[in-house]
Order: sequence, then structure tokens, then C-alpha cells
Amino acid sequence: MWTRVVRYVQDQVDSWRSGSPASQRYVAAVLLALVTATLVVSSFAYWLAPVGPVFVWLLVGMLLLRFRPLVLVTTWGVLGTVGVAVVDALGPQELDAARVTATITLVVAAALVLLQSSRQRSGLPTLLGEAVLSDLRDRLQRQGVVPPLPAGWRSQSAMLAADSVGYAGDFLVARLDDEAQRLEMILVDVVGKGVAAGTAALQFAGALGGLLGAVPPRRLVGAANDFLLRQESDEAFATAVHVVLDLRTGDYEVLSAGHPPVLRLDCADGGWRIDTARGTALGVTADAEAEPSRGRLAPGDALMFYTDGVVERPGEDIDAGIAWLRSTATELAAGSGLDGLPRRVLRRVSRGDDDRAVLVLHRLPTIDPALTSR
Repeated sequence: MWTRVVRYVQDQVDSWRSGSPASQRYVAAVLLALVTATLVVSSFAYWLAPVGPVFVWLLVGMLLLRFRPLVLVTTWGVLGTVGVAVVDALGPQELDAARVTATITLVVAAALVLLQSSRQRSGLPTLLGEAVLSDLRDRLQRQGVVPPLPAGWRSQSAMLAADSVGYAGDFLVARLDDEAQRLEMILVDVVGKGVAAGTAALQFAGALGGLLGAVPPRRLVGAANDFLLRQESDEAFATAVHVVLDLRTGDYEVLSAGHPPVLRLDCADGGWRIDTARGTALGVTADAEAEPSRGRLAPGDALMFYTDGVVERPGEDIDAGIAWLRSTATELAAGSGLDGLPRRVLRRVSRGDDDRAVLVLHRLPTIDPALTSR
């Protein structure tokens, strides 16, 4: 019996999360029944069910209902409350000032409930809109993960949204081929921050996800540029860095589109060097230029990718921020190695109003068998 009840409730919650008209009618019917029951009790014993419970049901309706069914529930609650008060005033009971004030307060509160609901741009009730935004956040976070790499390679990443709201315009799309020999990924920083940038990032990430691995790197960057140029917004542009890495040899190619330069760790001296790939930001011009860079990661070497929120400071040149990142990464790597480096770097970044992301691809050093046999 209890299992059936739980299953029934879960089915209703899932139906409500879908936003279907049937689920809205069901919730409205339940709230109308609750309001009616409250009004019936209030008409016989006002002290047991005053105006307060009716307002609670209206608040629940604001959280769960779209605007039109909410109007029905709110209107019924207000008219019922006023009607019960009028009937009591015409009867043997006296209508005191406290009840008049409570009734007027309910009418004003109901108007505010309807005003708030009517201003929901998405057309969704408050909790359902929150559920949609939570799903957006989860999708962005799930796709920002590099697939498990074969032995000898490791990837680490960390990301913080602007003002810690949970929705970022920085995102990563990565693909490992079926033989686990070729890794291709692109790190993108969409203009803007927070929820506004998050919605644009989700749309752009979907487009890039369908192209990654299906077209050559140069064509991918060109297609991404064309996609942003076709958007209606004048602010539809982004920076990006694209890398293709051969996991057998360590050979890589980097294409940059207005993105801060990649840093490469040379294990021979422990320093982070600035990569030479340069290019025009996406969505700015149809004739975007890109100058790729190529190299090979030896065992122990690493590549660091990051967004401008990590290195930009108000009133400072970005070169100063890059120099800070190089010295900070060198210091942190020398102290505790590369484990958790992206997260440790972000801890050093001052809290700002831009999204921040760091990703490190590391070719693990080889171990001499002669040393391990001793």
C-alpha cells in the first residue's frame, strides 16, 4: 500500500515537472479543493481557519501553477474569503476590525501573487522554472568533463561561475575516438556571465557537440564562427581554444580564436611557456584568421587551458595576468605537483564578476623499470 502511494506521488511530481496541461489541471483542482475546505471550516469556526491558511494555498499556487490556473485559484480564494466575511457580518456574528484588516490584506496579497506570476518571462511557475534552470546547470556541468583517458594520460578541470550563481558561459566539449587514441576538445568562453551566458552556452555547446570529431579542426572553428554570425544578437560572440591530441605520440595541434594563450609545462625546467597559437574571436567577422601551433608532449609535460576570468584584472593588462598565472602554476606545481592544480589555481584567483575555468592535460612521466626493481 505504502509503495503504491509513493509511486503515485512520484508519478504526479514527474508529470508536474513536464509542465503538461493535465498536470496543471490536477494541481489546480487539488488547490481549489483545499481552499474550499478551508473556507467551509472558516464559515463555521473562523478561529480555527482564519485568512492565513487561504493565503498559504495561494502561495503554493504561485510556486506550482502557471498564470491562468493560478488566476482561477486566486479568484476563488479571494471571493470565498470575502463571501464568508459578508455572510458572517449579516448573521449573528459581529465582523470585528481585525477580520476586516485580514481580509483586505489577503486581497492585496492575492494581487501581488498574480503580479509576480504574470512577470515570469518563461511562462513557468516559480518552482518549475527553477527546475529548468537546475537542469540547464547540470547539463553544462556534465558536458564539461573530459572522457576517461588511457594509461599515461590524465585530465583535470575546475570551473566557477560568475558570483557563484552556478550557471557559466564557459564550457568544454570533448571527444575521444573509439580507439582511445585521439582526443579532441574545445574550451569556449561565451560573452556575458551567469544565467544569460549559460543559456547561450548550452545552445552553442549543442552545435559544437555535433561537429566535434566529424569535421577537421579548421572547418570546426569556421562552422562555429558562422553559427555565431547567424545569431540575431549583436553580442553573440565568443573566444575558444581547440586542441587535437594524439595520445600515442603526444603530438598536438592548437587553434585559438581570440582566446588567452595556452600554457605548456616543460618538465625539463618546470616552467610554463606561452603557446603561439593566435586567432580572431568567433562571431566577430566572416573572415576570421587563425594561426595554429603544433608540438609534442613528452612524458611529464602538460598543457593548461583557461578562460579570461582567470587572468583579467580591472585596470591591468592581460599580459600581467598571464604572467601571474605562469608564476602561480609554477609555484603550485613545484610544491604539490599537478594533482588538483586547476582547483588550487582558482583558489588564488580573486572573486570577480566573470566566469573562470582551468583545465590541465598531463602526460604522466614514465618510470624507469631499473629503478622500480631495486
